[in-house]
Amino acid sequence: MSSRAPAIQVVRRAKPLLGTLVEVGLCGAPAEAGLLAACAIAFDTIAEVQRCLSRFEADSDIARFNSIPAGGWLDVQADTAIVLSAAWQLFNDSDGVFDVTLGSAPAGWQLHERERRLHKLHRAARLDLGGIGKGHAVDRAVQALRRAGLTSGWVNAGGDLRSFGSATVELKLRDEQRGGVVDFGRLNDGAFATSCFGVGTRSALSAARQAGTHTHVSVAAPLCLIADALTKVVAASGDAHHPMLARAGARAWLH
Repeated sequence: MSSRAPAIQVVRRAKPLLGTLVEVGLCGAPAEAGLLAACAIAFDTIAEVQRCLSRFEADSDIARFNSIPAGGWLDVQADTAIVLSAAWQLFNDSDGVFDVTLGSAPAGWQLHERERRLHKLHRAARLDLGGIGKGHAVDRAVQALRRAGLTSGWVNAGGDLRSFGSATVELKLRDEQRGGVVDFGRLNDGAFATSCFGVGTRSALSAARQAGTHTHVSVAAPLCLIADALTKVVAASGDAHHPMLARAGARAWLH
């Protein structure tokens, strides 16, 4: 008498979060109800991160920081501390190219990591984690799914994508000139982020965009936070072989 391996189910669900449409895809043998419950865990995790990092939510750590005067401080949530710590490291490694103050006051904030206490050193300092926070939210969702016992799937937040386990995700990019999408490749057990930079972007890529050449930067990396952030570094430098890529185990494309 032969036994059959349990059929693998794939469940995909989407929800508006992070200012975009977030898709969660899960593969597994459990009943569909179990996979749907796991999707809800991923969405709840992303919503939790959004409540910490979004400058548009009045009670978020970032909105609160932006509203306090110079010399003020606040205790922040763990997600905020993780992202700000990574942002500061990226700022130093990129010689100031990656700047979550967007030029308002690059040295105008300081995080005391042990206490998770964020200090405002300059009244002009304003934080915007739009260039890194979405990637962290994706990583946190994958972490939550793995803790819940899921072994294969993906999370895609409007172009910030991470797959884990045996799940392979097709990568498709928008064709800005002819419309539609084009096949780019496949992603397995890693992260991939794409950013579009139009005319007016203060970067080396802006000139290329106006010349009718590159409009997108894509980065593949082990973590989505890193892939997300490095698209901005590559865009600002115009260098698809920037030294930070190799140090992060990442690869970039201009297209």
